[in-house]
Amino acid sequence: MSEETPTERLIKAGFEPKDIALPSDVAFVERQSSYFSCNARTLRPAGIIQPKSAQEVSSAIRSLVAANIPFAVRSSGHTSWPGSNNIGPEGVTIDLGRMEWVEVLPSEREEQKEVSLGPGCRWGNVYSSLAERGLAVAGGREAYVGVAGLILGGGMTFYGGRYGLACDNLCEVEIVLADGQIVHARQEGEHADLFRALKGGSNNFGIVTNFKMRAFPLHPVWSGFLFHTKETIPEAIAALESFTNEVPNDVDSNLIFFITYLVPEAHAYKKWLQLPTISSSCKMTTIPQQVAELEQPPDYYNTWFTSTFKNDARIVAKAAELHQAVVDKLTMLVPDGDFITQCVFQPLPRIFGQMSTQSGGNVIGIDRQPHNGLLWLAIVRVRTPELDKHAYSLVREWVRAVREFAASAANIEGGDGNLPWIYLNYADKTQDPLSSYGWENVKRMKEAAAKYDPREVFQTLCPGGFKLSTVGLPN
Repeated sequence: MSEETPTERLIKAGFEPKDIALPSDVAFVERQSSYFSCNARTLRPAGIIQPKSAQEVSSAIRSLVAANIPFAVRSSGHTSWPGSNNIGPEGVTIDLGRMEWVEVLPSEREEQKEVSLGPGCRWGNVYSSLAERGLAVAGGREAYVGVAGLILGGGMTFYGGRYGLACDNLCEVEIVLADGQIVHARQEGEHADLFRALKGGSNNFGIVTNFKMRAFPLHPVWSGFLFHTKETIPEAIAALESFTNEVPNDVDSNLIFFITYLVPEAHAYKKWLQLPTISSSCKMTTIPQQVAELEQPPDYYNTWFTSTFKNDARIVAKAAELHQAVVDKLTMLVPDGDFITQCVFQPLPRIFGQMSTQSGGNVIGIDRQPHNGLLWLAIVRVRTPELDKHAYSLVREWVRAVREFAASAANIEGGDGNLPWIYLNYADKTQDPLSSYGWENVKRMKEAAAKYDPREVFQTLCPGGFKLSTVGLPN
C-alpha cells in the first residue's frame, strides 16, 4: 500500500481543495514568489492555506493538529532564512496575507484612539490608511515589512525614545491557541501572562489574528537621507556616538547609520569622486512617505546577522574596517558588482527600555541594559545560492571578529563592549535571541507556553522561527 501524499493527507484532514493552494496552482506560485528573500522561497510546502478570519485560522489549526501535519506561519514573509516562515513538502504554510484590515476603533477621547491591525498587513499600507484619518502608530520603518512578525519580535520604530518598541504599544491581541481556542489577551485580566510573553516571544504560543495598538496624531516630520563619501566615516562615527547619548534630550529623534557598498563609477570620474561630496533628501515629509523610501530590494539571497554593543566609536570603526574587507572579497567573487552590503548601526539608548517598562513591560530584557548601546545589523545580498554560501561565511566571520574586538579589555575600557541582547527580527537562525532576554523573561515565556500550549504544538508541529524548547534555564 502506497504512502499518502501530502495533498491526500490535507484533504483527509478536512480541507477542501478550494481552501488550499497547491504547487500546481497559480496562487501558490504567486505567494511563493512574494517572499522578500530568495532563501525563504527555497522551501515548497505541500500547500498554502490562506484564512481570512480568526475562525478560519482556528479551523485550520484544529485540523492540522488532529492529523499531525506540520505547519509554518507567515505574515508578510520578510524574515530571510529558510524555515523561519515557510516549510517543506512535509507540511503546509498558513499564510495570513488576506487578513490585512486597518480599522480605527470608536473612542470618545481623541487622545486615546486605538486601531485594529490584521496580521497580514504591511506597514506601508498601515501608515497610508491611518494617515487618511490623521493618525499614526509606533510600527515598522519599511513599507514591505509585515505587522505580525515585527511586533512579535519586539519591533524597532521611529518612536523608541517616546513610546518604546512596537510591542510596547499593544493594547490587546487576539490569538488562536494550539487547541483552536480564540482568546483575547490584555495587560490586565486572566491572560495577562500571555500578553506579556507575546511582546517579544514570537510564534511560541499561538497564531495572533488581530493586534490592537495605541494610535496618536500624525504630524509632519523632518526626514530623509544624507549621503557621504567613505572618507567621512570617522567623523560620522563620532556623530553617531554623540547622537545616541543625546536621544533622552530629544526623544523624537531617530537615526539609522548605514555603511554600504556602491558600484564604482567609470575610471574617468575618479578624481571628481575623490572630492568631498554630500547629497541630501532631507525635507518635511510624512511617515507614510518616509517608509516608502526605506524599502529594501527584493529578489536577492540574504544573509543577516546582528549584535548589540556599548555606544563606543571604536567598535563601530572596527565594524566599518571589516566591512571594507568583506566588500573587497565580494568584488572578487562577483565581478559585475551585483551585490549589496550594509553595515547598519542604530542608537539603542537606555531610554528605550525605560519606555518599555512604563508601558507595562515586555520579555525582551532591554530594560536591564546598563549602558547606552548600539544595535548592529550586518547584511550581504547576492543573486545566486552558490554566492550565498560564500556570503554567509563572510558575514559570520565579520560578526565574530567584531564581537571579539568588543570583548577585549585592551580595546574597550571598563571590560566587555558586547551587550547581551540579540534582536530577534534581525537574527540569523544560528543565533539565540530568546536566551538573550535574561533568565527571568525566559522563565516567564516558558510558563506561558506550558499553560497555553501544554502539548507543545508550537514547538514541534510548528518548527519554524526561534523556539523556546531549545532554550534552557540556569540550575
